[in-house]
Amino acid sequence: MGAGGAEAESATALNSGAIHLLRAVRRVDREAGLPPAQLSALSVLVFGGSLTLGVLAAAEDVAGPTMTRIVDGLVTRKLAERRRSDDRRQARVVATASGRRLMLRARRRRVEVLAAALDALPAADRRRLRAAGPLLDRLAAEVRAQS
Repeated sequence: MGAGGAEAESATALNSGAIHLLRAVRRVDREAGLPPAQLSALSVLVFGGSLTLGVLAAAEDVAGPTMTRIVDGLVTRKLAERRRSDDRRQARVVATASGRRLMLRARRRRVEVLAAALDALPAADRRRLRAAGPLLDRLAAEVRAQS
């Protein structure tokens, strides 16, 4: 089922807006001092909890060997560690206290930049964007469900 008309126009605008917004905050993300893949994986661990390598790879949509290299980098930097699970068959990856602090600082910087940009917009636009946040989460869930 293809999108047509207004849906295609909206999808095009959302695609463009999402790309431009992510590019705009990329500079702020670089201040964390981590490669983007490590920062993203650390974010999943800090805000989602400990995971096996396989689940983390699936969450980040990368192959297992790629995630192993990403986690190796986090472990080397002492931002994450591998811990044996209770049944000792699988290791879980856990963010360390240093990893949590780094990620919380990175999120705070991103939120501050976004909040300052929002503050520069007219009140009506700020209200629309506030209402759009939950809708974007629902849209992302629908995209995942269709993939």
